[in-house]
Amino acid sequence: MTAMNGSGRGREKWKYLDNVLTKAGPFTDPEWVPGQETIDFLECSKILVVGAGGLGCEILKDLALSGFKDIHVIDMDTIDVSNLNRQFLFRQADVGKSKAEVASAFVEKRVKGVKITPFNGRIQEKDADYYMQFKMVICGLDSVEARRWINDMLVGMVGETEESLKPLIDGGTEGFKGQARVILPTITSCIECQLDMHAPRAAVPLCTLATIPRQPEHCIEWAHIIAWEEERKGDTLDTDDPEHITWLYQKALSRAQDFNITGVTYSRTQGVIKNIIPAIASTNAIIAASCCNEAFKIATNTNPYLNNYMMYSGDDSVYTYTFEHEKKDDCPVCGNLAKDMEVDGKWTLREFIDKLAERPEAQVKKPDLRTNEKTLYVQSILGLEEQTRSNLDKKLSQLVDDGEEVAVTDHAFQFTLRFRLLFKR
Repeated sequence: MTAMNGSGRGREKWKYLDNVLTKAGPFTDPEWVPGQETIDFLECSKILVVGAGGLGCEILKDLALSGFKDIHVIDMDTIDVSNLNRQFLFRQADVGKSKAEVASAFVEKRVKGVKITPFNGRIQEKDADYYMQFKMVICGLDSVEARRWINDMLVGMVGETEESLKPLIDGGTEGFKGQARVILPTITSCIECQLDMHAPRAAVPLCTLATIPRQPEHCIEWAHIIAWEEERKGDTLDTDDPEHITWLYQKALSRAQDFNITGVTYSRTQGVIKNIIPAIASTNAIIAASCCNEAFKIATNTNPYLNNYMMYSGDDSVYTYTFEHEKKDDCPVCGNLAKDMEVDGKWTLREFIDKLAERPEAQVKKPDLRTNEKTLYVQSILGLEEQTRSNLDKKLSQLVDDGEEVAVTDHAFQFTLRFRLLFKR
């Protein structure tokens, strides 16, 4: 054992891992060979962690303590004082600094021998060559949009070689509830296949936002939906851009003061705009442990990995449930069929767009719509928006035929949603 572990006490602190890595167990593959080769493969596996917030901090710590030595982390956020109650790698003196950089330095200091490379920026700033270097990707995100983007990137990278397939391990928490899932792009159900499990938030009536706001959230939504459209029409709102969030916060705060409403803060504005649900530290710890456990199993083959979805609930008691989420043939990312959608031919195109935003399997915010024959409506290009605006008040039956396919794109995503519209009889 001494020879296998390196000279002397070099692996003494990893003896709990070596109990798993140096001998076969009841669930190991018959052809699996324990020992130094497996240890070396674990240590040289390059892992990308997306997000360094509440869940990401836990994931970085768990990966480092699980024997991974080459970790990269990407996050564009800076540390806010509100993060300190649950994002345990940060201290008061770190407020205003990069989450990715501070988290990396903290873990490197506490776990000797691990190398963590931070990137302070958006995932969209990196191309396929960047993501191709990693053994797998682990997401600890608070944004459905970001999950959909990285999922589309990894599915699109899959080619003829085994190395092009990068497993995606995704964790998410909502209060006392959470989930962990393992995705093999193009092989198993992907993020987009499972999108209907992330229900969009309930809409607030526009009349409430415009005339009688009663809660700080109403003021924030007013700034988001009405003020932005009136004062910055043509600018695409980026919910990850601090300048955009600051602008919305200042507008919401001014409106709240006009109606004697308290409670509008920068962090609350960010939470409402990005649909962030307050996190519970213990839930983050449990879901992060599950994600890192799956990463360890994939990297070492010591046990079968999750197939493919685990749900956790800790509000009433402690409950977990695992199941296989099925791959969908009509998935816009990993499938090849259009999704059937029943519509009322009497709906206007404007009403149809509103309903797209509400549907769990779509969740688009500023869609462009086209058929094979014509363009129905384009929001992303100002000149085309003016040319196609008149279609908004036309009925669907005037614009498309029963059974015709409509392609829906959104600037936030790289892929196209395809729906086959079936008129109600």
